[in-house]
Amino acid sequence: MRTWDVERVAAAAGASIVGPRASLPSRPTGAEAGGELDAGAGPGASRAVIDSRVVGAEDLFVGLRGQSVDGGEHAVEALHAGAWGVLVTPEHAAAALAAAKQVPSAGAILAHEDPLAGLQALAGAWRRELGTSGAKVVGITGSTGKTSTKDILAALLGSERRTVSSPENYNTEIGLPLALLAAPPDTEVLVLEMAMRGAGQIAELTAIAEPDVGVIVNVGPVHLELLGSLEAIAAAKAELIAGLAAGTTIVVPVEDPLLAPHLRADLKTITFGERADVVLEQVLSDGRVLIRAHGREFELQPSFGQAHNLRNLLAAVAASLALGVDPHGPLHVRFSALRGERLDLPDGVVLINDCYNANPMSMRAAIDDLSETAPARRVAVLGDMLELGPEAPRLHREIGLYAADRGVDVLLSVGSLAAEMRVEFEGESYAVAGAQEAAERLAPLLREGDTVLVKGSRGVGLERVAELLAERRDESPEEPRERPVS
Repeated sequence: MRTWDVERVAAAAGASIVGPRASLPSRPTGAEAGGELDAGAGPGASRAVIDSRVVGAEDLFVGLRGQSVDGGEHAVEALHAGAWGVLVTPEHAAAALAAAKQVPSAGAILAHEDPLAGLQALAGAWRRELGTSGAKVVGITGSTGKTSTKDILAALLGSERRTVSSPENYNTEIGLPLALLAAPPDTEVLVLEMAMRGAGQIAELTAIAEPDVGVIVNVGPVHLELLGSLEAIAAAKAELIAGLAAGTTIVVPVEDPLLAPHLRADLKTITFGERADVVLEQVLSDGRVLIRAHGREFELQPSFGQAHNLRNLLAAVAASLALGVDPHGPLHVRFSALRGERLDLPDGVVLINDCYNANPMSMRAAIDDLSETAPARRVAVLGDMLELGPEAPRLHREIGLYAADRGVDVLLSVGSLAAEMRVEFEGESYAVAGAQEAAERLAPLLREGDTVLVKGSRGVGLERVAELLAERRDESPEEPRERPVS
């Protein structure tokens, strides 16, 4: 949007201009800004925001209606904060226009009956503008691992292309448009994550993003409570396939029977996994990996080695090749927060903070990581996996059995569903109701050299366990510990 004036922004959003800008905010010169201006710097907004508390001078504030709050009520605050402009409902636009008389050089006031629809239309228009300059868009979805795959792909492309990826959580009907609108005019590749809670949502995101390359990392039992079956989940993910333009590329797991009915002959399909188009051929002792794709071999040295992330790497390599970028050499990936983060605590304890979310697939992957990397005792703090429907108790019991099979020494379940894990777990185990109690129960259980995995659905709030554990052990590292009960 940085190159667009008020009229073009309004037209793209399908909004009317209620209050013209009194003046445009001056932009700093390269010297004043401490560096060169972004390509195409001009009179437009630099991004869209929906939180009036973070509004800056080059921001378009979009006032969205929520369940309990109407963001449009904060339009005047945004103008006082120096916003480039506001996009709100007509009634809030009228109030903002009246208040703008008290604001020197007030920004543009744009009215739309449905500000979210305006935001999405504006994002779609900006995506097409980026496309005229040759920018490519990758859309990534999947039941688990889509964020990590996004992070890996952005790192793969970053040294070869001007790459922008969606920030954490910007993967919904609100977040994806915000991520798109933040992309500067000189973007060459935009990597977008697409999340869904039900049917039709991936289709909506695909229509906005118009991906040149689509990636489906996997299909698994996530949102079963809402969608009812794995087939329905696959169909929802496959909305990405249905929404791609003819001649574009889709990246999928090899021989996935759930996705097979949705593949299209007019798309270029690249598979990854065993006996696929993109294959992990060898993991060397020094951490380097050899990947074979379409008869060619690529050597990479990733900063990670977990099996699930190496599989995510294959999906990212497939997408990179589809964009004409050959992966090679060192690959340092900074994964998004709460996704396998490792923290060294006193007494040689290692905390694996993987509590952003959880489902049966990601829970198994995290347990595998704990099993394969822990040098001493393996301690698992596992919370409820939500939205699994009637099968939830059985799926939780299966996780307990899997944890036992993978050598977990101590299991601390958090929540009523997670308590089912203890049914099939024969080792040392404890059950608590919530995150606060989990932190209090866990701290005295730990021994020197333990590795602790903390994982559960976000609604359980297990990030609090990691925070309290770090705080308390920093404050009193010599506190006596409870001896385990066999």
